[in-house]
Amino acid sequence: MKRSFDPSTLTLPTGHYIGNAYVPAAAEIAVTAPSDGRSLAGIARADAAIVDQAVETAKQALRTSGWATCAPRDRLRALQAWADLIEAEAETLAKLEAVCSTRPVGQAAVGDVLITATQIRFFAEFADKEGGDLAPTSAGQLGFISHEPYGVVGAITPWNYPISMAGWKLAPALAAGNAVVLKPSEMTPFSTLYMAELAVRAGIPAGLINIVLGDGQTTGAAITGHPDIAKVSFTGSTRAGGAIMENIAKTGVKPMTLELGGKSPQIVFADADLELVADCLARGILPNAGQTCVAGTRLIVHRDIADALAQKLILAFAQAKPAATWEDPAGFSPIISSQQLQRIDSIVQAAKSEGAELLCGGKAFDRKGSFYQPTIIAGVTDSNPAVTEEIFGPVVTLQTFASEEGALTLGNHPTYGLCAGVYTRDLSRALRVTKALEAGTVWVNRYGRSQDHILPTGGWKASGLGKDLGREAFLANRRSKSVLIDL
Repeated sequence: MKRSFDPSTLTLPTGHYIGNAYVPAAAEIAVTAPSDGRSLAGIARADAAIVDQAVETAKQALRTSGWATCAPRDRLRALQAWADLIEAEAETLAKLEAVCSTRPVGQAAVGDVLITATQIRFFAEFADKEGGDLAPTSAGQLGFISHEPYGVVGAITPWNYPISMAGWKLAPALAAGNAVVLKPSEMTPFSTLYMAELAVRAGIPAGLINIVLGDGQTTGAAITGHPDIAKVSFTGSTRAGGAIMENIAKTGVKPMTLELGGKSPQIVFADADLELVADCLARGILPNAGQTCVAGTRLIVHRDIADALAQKLILAFAQAKPAATWEDPAGFSPIISSQQLQRIDSIVQAAKSEGAELLCGGKAFDRKGSFYQPTIIAGVTDSNPAVTEEIFGPVVTLQTFASEEGALTLGNHPTYGLCAGVYTRDLSRALRVTKALEAGTVWVNRYGRSQDHILPTGGWKASGLGKDLGREAFLANRRSKSVLIDL
């Protein structure tokens, strides 16, 4: 099935979605297509008053619907119906995703949308299967720990995977009995708005999902600082995560889940299967043009195989052929904006000025749109900006080592600790290195998450706090209460 489409044929929602209705507002933020720079629409910017309206709507929906106190299986059924409807509307969602984002329409339809439906079903199953715990107490007492929803959860999602990131935030919060006020990225809002419409059509009470549009400085700050939002979940840059922590500290105390930046190493030992490694490395950086928080952007390779592996990667990178996201079959993705492309190139040029060597790439493609060539930078020191900074583009650095200790010294980044990859046939070495790496997730002889959603994801150090996915994400949307009864 070929899914190519004409962007001008789409009707794009541009207002806030609050309580099962679009709230019209003046268009203040322009949305453009990174594939060719065309203007798509203007969207609203929610101020504190609009955010307050969304929060009040969420609170009212919790009171009137009984969502938090209904039979847990009723929540499960409603969420499963939502997942079914998302799958049924995959083609529409994929177009709304592709038109303004970096996600090709075909990949979104058979990948992102279906994965999101699976995520929702996964978290729905916790609704009627996760309860409290009975505590060991004296014979004349009954002690137990109950888990209850927070109430209204505030969520902020990034632009790089809009549908699946919305699923990460909405599904566990709703399964746990909460309502949500969510701000999608102002660059990629359309698919998230339609997901909220589908939720109501599926039977999730109106007002439990409210989508407010806007930027981080105005709308995001209003969400994270709102006194009636009891918990915050955010995925984005480390800098933005720090600003959220600061804003929460100024306005109160509340729990937060922050999945932030990464500068993930991929450590390749001399005994690794080079064909497998080359494929994994390419799949760890080329999808979405490297605009993925877990992208494996630091290649750390044993010196005996570095040249051979570099040649394989250069050949793989040369296959990247850019194409607009509304074309199918998919091509190499654009960079989200011309500003981000300029930032990527400025870091690459700074790396060169400090003595690094370009093995391939190092400039924008010569075509309309924001497309940057897959780039490999060798000869870098630990202080080179290509190593120290999260580039968020199709750029990797190549460093070599001679010993396991040297690999770990290079692998553990002083700032970030989101993910890491290890490639070796030696199981004992794999376990030693896995244990020594300072990262929230380590993959061995593969690079990337599975699609069963059971393993939590989240970073160490400046890469974040708390976990998304897995049982941990569901529990993060509930708070515990200890009860002790004398009999």
